[in-house]
Amino acid sequence: MQLSARSGRIAVSPTMKVAADAIKMKSQGIDVVDFGAGEPDFPTPPHISAAAHRAIDANFTKYTANAGTEDLKRAITERYKIDNGADYSPSEVICSAGGKQALFNSVLALFGAGDEVITHMPGWPTLVEQIKLAEATPVIVRAHAENGFCLTADMFLSAITPRTRGIILNSPGNPTGALISEADLEAIARESAKRGIWILMDLCYDKLIYDPVPHNVIGVLARHHRDRSVLCGSASKVYAMTGWRCGLAVGPAPVIAACNAIQSHSTSNVCSITQKAVEAGLRGPQNCVSDMLDEYRRRRDQLCTWLSAEPRIGLNKPAGAFYLFPDVSEFLSPDGFRTSAELAAALLNDSHVALTPGEAFDAPGFLRISYATSLKELERGSQRILEFLATRTGARAASR
Repeated sequence: MQLSARSGRIAVSPTMKVAADAIKMKSQGIDVVDFGAGEPDFPTPPHISAAAHRAIDANFTKYTANAGTEDLKRAITERYKIDNGADYSPSEVICSAGGKQALFNSVLALFGAGDEVITHMPGWPTLVEQIKLAEATPVIVRAHAENGFCLTADMFLSAITPRTRGIILNSPGNPTGALISEADLEAIARESAKRGIWILMDLCYDKLIYDPVPHNVIGVLARHHRDRSVLCGSASKVYAMTGWRCGLAVGPAPVIAACNAIQSHSTSNVCSITQKAVEAGLRGPQNCVSDMLDEYRRRRDQLCTWLSAEPRIGLNKPAGAFYLFPDVSEFLSPDGFRTSAELAAALLNDSHVALTPGEAFDAPGFLRISYATSLKELERGSQRILEFLATRTGARAASR
C-alpha cells in the first residue's frame, strides 16, 4: 500500500507498544508485573472527580470554545501566578487533548522545512517525531549517565547554527528524571533572545521534583524570554488524570492563536466535563500532589535499594518524574543479549516483567522502569528482574 512520505518518516511510539504488549499478555491470563506504564497508578483526587459529576448533572456536555473555557484558562493563569510568579492572560492559553497535542500544535505553528530544532536524548521520542512531522530537522544533544543526565546550557548552545529555529526541553525529563538548573535555562534563554530562537518547554512532570531545589523554569522563561517561549503542560501526571486528556500551552498570543487554528481542524475543544474537572484541580487544594510525590519518593528509594543488590546494574537516582533509568550494559554481550531491547523482550516473555528498553529513548544499554505502581508490585518485579539477571547472565546477585 502506498502511503504518504510523511508517514514513512515516523514510527509508532515505542512506549505505547510496551503498554500494548503488557495488556495483551494480561488478557491471556499471564501474571505480568507492569513497569512500562507512564502514568500514575493513583485515582484521580476526589474533589476533581466530584467536579466532573457536577458538570454532568448540570448538563455541561456541549461544545466549548475551541481553546477552552474562559474559567479554565483563567485558572491556569492564576496557578502560574501563584506557583511561578508569572503573569499571563487567558488569550495566551490554549487547552488541548493532552500535553502531547499542546506540544504538537506548537511545533506545527512554529517550525517547518529548512528549520533545525534542538532537543535532547535520552529523551521522550515523541519530541523528535513531532519535529519530523513538521518537516523540520531534529538536532540531538546528549546527556550522560556520568553526570546524572543533567541538561546544561553548553549542550544546547554549542549545537546552535544559523538554521536553528527552536529548542525543546523536558525537565524533569522522561526517562531520566533529570533537571535543568535555573541558571542553565537562563543562559539558554538569554542567548536565544539574542538570536531569535524559540524555546518550547515540556512541563509534564514539573510538579514531581523530589528535593527542594530551585526549578521555577516557568518564571525564568517569563522573565528572560517571554516573547519566544511556549510552555506546554498537562493535568495527566500532576493530578493523576491521564485518561481525562487535558493539556495546555501558554505563550505569546499570536502563537496561541495559530495553535487554536490548527486545533480547530483536528480535535476541537477538550471534553467539556474534563475542563470542569481540571479547573477544580487547579483551584482546589494541592496537598493531593504533595501526597503523591511523597509516595513516589518512597517507591524510588526502595526500588533503588532492592536493585542495588545486583552490583552490575548502574543506578542514577532520578531527581524528578517517576522513572528509574538503570544502565544494564554489563549484561549485554555478543553471545548473549546483544541489546537492551533483547534483554527487555526476554524479561517480558520469560519473567513477565514489562519495561521499556533504552532504544526507545535513543539510549541503548539502558532500561526504563516506571515506579508508578505499588510497593508490592515493585518488590515482585524487582525480585523477578534480579532472579532473571542472576540465572540468565552469569554472576548471581547478592542476597536481599
